[in-house]
This record gives sequence, structure tokens and C-alpha cells, in this order.
Amino acid sequence: MNKKHFLLITIFALILYSCGLSKENKDTRKTINGTWELNDVSYEGNQGYFKSTLFNDADAKCFKGSEWFFRSNNSTGYYNIVHGECPTGQRNIRWSIQDVNGIPSQFQFKYIDEKKNDLNGGYGYVFNVSSLSQDQMKLTTDVNVDGEKVTIALQYSRKAY
Repeated sequence: MNKKHFLLITIFALILYSCGLSKENKDTRKTINGTWELNDVSYEGNQGYFKSTLFNDADAKCFKGSEWFFRSNNSTGYYNIVHGECPTGQRNIRWSIQDVNGIPSQFQFKYIDEKKNDLNGGYGYVFNVSSLSQDQMKLTTDVNVDGEKVTIALQYSRKAY
């Protein structure tokens, strides 16, 4: 192999390496991998009663007890609403963890169909990973309600098998 080929292969390898996930991102994805139950939807930073529709799908109360599955090897999964008074059933998603300033701290997802095709032209949802352990996860996002910031907090626990 001549020097020119060696240099090209080295540059190509560096480009591939730089596009890879950080160790922290891989660890976060590995921790999220599996089945979770959404235990609570709460509103922080403001007083009062809130009625909200989550993910352009259903009333927030419908998500209590919903099952969420995350497969880290291909970034797909689903959530399944089981509350009887709500539009029940499984919704397929593609998810990712984004690094912010080198730290894996944002969870994103968008809807996909059974063939893993995007359903909404790339539109999705972004949450901050507020806390994450092997058994608990808290995702938060800020929304504007009548000019006031309200933080929606989703509290999950890992489902036992």
C-alpha cells in the first residue's frame, strides 16, 4: 500500500470515528433500552390545573400507566396507551439521544409506521433527560402557557419482567 492510499484510509477512518456516538451517549442509550411504564405526568413551575394533549395524540391523563419500549440497537420502539377511556393502542416511534455540549441530555422521538417510515415529515418531540438510572427516568420539556413557562415532567419506572 502506498502512502497516498494509507493517508486516504486514515482520513476515512477518522471521519467514521468522529461521526460515532460518544461513550456517554452509548451508555445513556443502553440504560434507556427496554420497557418502561409512564407513572406520572406533572407540571412544574406554575400553579393550577392543566389539561393538555401530549404528542398531538391524547389527553395527558391517558398516558398514565402507558407502556414504552425502547430498542437501542436500531433506535425504534413504541408506546402503548392502555387507559380504557382513551384512544388505546400502540404507536411506533424512532428515538434518539442528542448530545448537548458533549453531554447526552436530550431525548427525541418521532412517529413511524410499521415499515419504519417517518409519518410527520421529520417533526418530532424533544425532552431533556432530567434524571436517569437503571430503574427510573424523568424527561422534561418547557412549554408556554398564557405567556408563562410550564415544565411538563414525565416520570417513568422500568418494568420488571
